[in-house]
Amino acid sequence: MKKNRTVLLLCLAALFVLLMSVPFLVEGFGWLALLGFVPLLCMERVADTQGLKHFWWWHYGTFVAWNAVTTFWVCNATVGGGIFAVLANALQMSLVFGLFRWAKRRFRGRGSALPYLFLAAAWIAWEKYYLTVAEISWPWLVLGNAFAGTTSLVQWYEFTGTLGGSLWVWASSLSVFGLMVAFSDGRFSAVWNGKARVAAVAGTALALFGPMVWSLVLWNRYLEVSEGTLPVVIAQPNFDPYHKFQSMTQDEQNAVLLDEFAHGLKDFRKEHPDDSSTVLLLAPETFTSDIMCNDVPSSRTFRRFVSFLRQHPGAEILFGASSWTQYVQAACPSANARKLGDDAWYETHNSALIVDSLGRYGLYQKSKLVPGVEMLPYVKVLGRIDDKLLGGVAGRCVGQPAVSNLMFRQEVPVGCAVCYESVYGEHCASYVRAGAQLLTIITNDAWWGDTPGYRQHLNYARLRAIETRRDIARCGNTGISAFIDQQGRILERTAWWEPAVLKGTVNLSSRQTFFVRAGDIVGRLCVFLFVLLFAAAIIRRK
Repeated sequence: MKKNRTVLLLCLAALFVLLMSVPFLVEGFGWLALLGFVPLLCMERVADTQGLKHFWWWHYGTFVAWNAVTTFWVCNATVGGGIFAVLANALQMSLVFGLFRWAKRRFRGRGSALPYLFLAAAWIAWEKYYLTVAEISWPWLVLGNAFAGTTSLVQWYEFTGTLGGSLWVWASSLSVFGLMVAFSDGRFSAVWNGKARVAAVAGTALALFGPMVWSLVLWNRYLEVSEGTLPVVIAQPNFDPYHKFQSMTQDEQNAVLLDEFAHGLKDFRKEHPDDSSTVLLLAPETFTSDIMCNDVPSSRTFRRFVSFLRQHPGAEILFGASSWTQYVQAACPSANARKLGDDAWYETHNSALIVDSLGRYGLYQKSKLVPGVEMLPYVKVLGRIDDKLLGGVAGRCVGQPAVSNLMFRQEVPVGCAVCYESVYGEHCASYVRAGAQLLTIITNDAWWGDTPGYRQHLNYARLRAIETRRDIARCGNTGISAFIDQQGRILERTAWWEPAVLKGTVNLSSRQTFFVRAGDIVGRLCVFLFVLLFAAAIIRRK
């Protein structure tokens, strides 16, 4: 009996991992996630009915397997960080699931749906926490991201954002599971009357297929909004980030990039001889490391870019930089500052800059930073440990407290999400609330190698296009660079790990979607519901 039960649990765990991993790894299979949690709920039911002890290890191991299969590629950049991300994220998932099992005991009653409602609310509240206030934030496997490769099914993200997709996953899985339980314990045929049976089947069908129909209606009726257009040339220089400073000087890298821009501008003018529009030239994240924010014009790269733009009137360059700010003072300016010398300190940043031929520039500091690599969570406490025991190896970048846009032609606001920031829906919506008429993404995904990581990252940009209904120009150092329209369709894209130049015209828009105006209503409602049910579970008598 125990052997058969173990085999059954292993099969259900494997089915869960399959259903929840394929949508993140293979485009077009997002719909599998709608049934993804059914095997896990069946596992829990088997454990509950048979009195299996220590079930926590089963669901924790299952979550570890899902995280590992889907995000193993993080280990290409940092083995320790990748292992920590898998184990820690799975642990948090298991804590949420453990809370559900605790609530199930508190709300115990035949056919009670409250524990399952509690589970869905708790999970989405946890995702909301990840996407907003968490310092150790890894929202890669937010359930709504499962549809990033199947954007025709989630056009309604312009109303709900990505957590609307998480709600869809839970509503579908819980509806199907509830119907299966009703069949297995005989309630469907012996207890429910005809109207109840029709309502149960119809409700399950509505949960599964209703959002699909709504999305397809929006997909077929949507018209691209254009309040003007903007020509964009994207340069993909294809520098290996692990060796670029050993193999090439910054001047040599500048020459390669500007040569790509020159060819792109020449081709654009040839294809559009009557178009005298100014052109946005887009370069990747952390392209240069010689920008001091206190004195940007002193940078050799900056001066070289201005010289190039004077030879190409009407063009402006938006590029990424590993920058720093210097302070000359006795007192340490912040917990993230490092000592530079006597009475001197510096802070590092991951910046985006835009510059024109007159040397005018705009500067944005990335604020959604990668834990460990770019920022040290709870730096006032962990900073001392890092300095004394590890030699200060953790990242200490400093970002902006709030987003700001870069101004193209001093009149067109452009939102620039730097790499990891494009995973955060409300963060990208903040650019649009601040007036952005176009979204750009600059990134460097080569750290992960040729793995699913960079493809997943590209597809998440498609969700940002739907949520904000903004065209997106995306530049990756080694790919994939792309133009994405307001429906989340990739119009043009480059190959991976090849030098390339991409030319296109994007639409500008000042329209704001419901999600941009109202924010993440689904997340806020689930936080409220979770707190309400958690309080009810605590005060409820056995």
